[in-house]
Amino acid sequence: MRALVSANPGWSRRRLSEVLSAEWDWRNAAGRLKDMATRTLLVKLDAQGLIALPARRRIASNRMAPRPRPPRLWDQTALTGPLHEVGPLAVDEVSGDRGAREEVADALAAFHYLGSRGTVGENLHYTVRTPAGRLLACLLFGSAAWTCRTRDDFIGWTREQRAVRLSLLTGNVRFLILPYARVPHLASWILGRVLRRLSHDWQQKYGHPIALVETFVERDRFTGTSYVAANWIRLGATTGRSRQDRYTTLSVPVKDVYVYPLQRDFRAALCA
Repeated sequence: MRALVSANPGWSRRRLSEVLSAEWDWRNAAGRLKDMATRTLLVKLDAQGLIALPARRRIASNRMAPRPRPPRLWDQTALTGPLHEVGPLAVDEVSGDRGAREEVADALAAFHYLGSRGTVGENLHYTVRTPAGRLLACLLFGSAAWTCRTRDDFIGWTREQRAVRLSLLTGNVRFLILPYARVPHLASWILGRVLRRLSHDWQQKYGHPIALVETFVERDRFTGTSYVAANWIRLGATTGRSRQDRYTTLSVPVKDVYVYPLQRDFRAALCA
């Protein structure tokens, strides 16, 4: 690494990380070069004085931070009636579509009580639209909670197994049906359609499947009816800690824990 930096003083940090990850053939399960992981390693070595990286060419940005955009105007005309009369609905995975992601972020910011905070780690974004392209609903899936006693007891894995195989879980971190969509059974229909394709979509993007999906429903706000109707399993309640709280220091509202297995042998996959 020192030789590469010394021999190419005009290279940016990005170029160095791309060349190194290619030379090491460091790839994720989907075969994509892990140049960002390489860059993180280089920055840490530079901070420890083990190598000397070139100066940053631009200030690192927070890609999760919302970018200023004009307020989106939403058609609030009510959409009502039986599900079969709404028309054939399109369910699409849109994490690779910037315009669709921005529309989802705007919808969450406008109508979801938690707003739009982005997703952590590996993620997928889904939209549900009418035949005319009108957005009816959106779902976000991201990294599963680091620890959840109720879930972990249900799976039966050890801490060591969880540390290795947590990526085989994902969390449904946002589910929004826009307020103008008043269609009976729409929520459970959406959950069913998305779950049937979720593991395949994850495999296509990240090179590995999903064995189990989780979600946390704030019991003071919701009853979880849609998840029950879509055959999710209610495991119990949280103890009032954050989903990413490794050190049990963050207090949050109590939530009911629901899971949905995507493999018959999910325990074998997670506890192997």
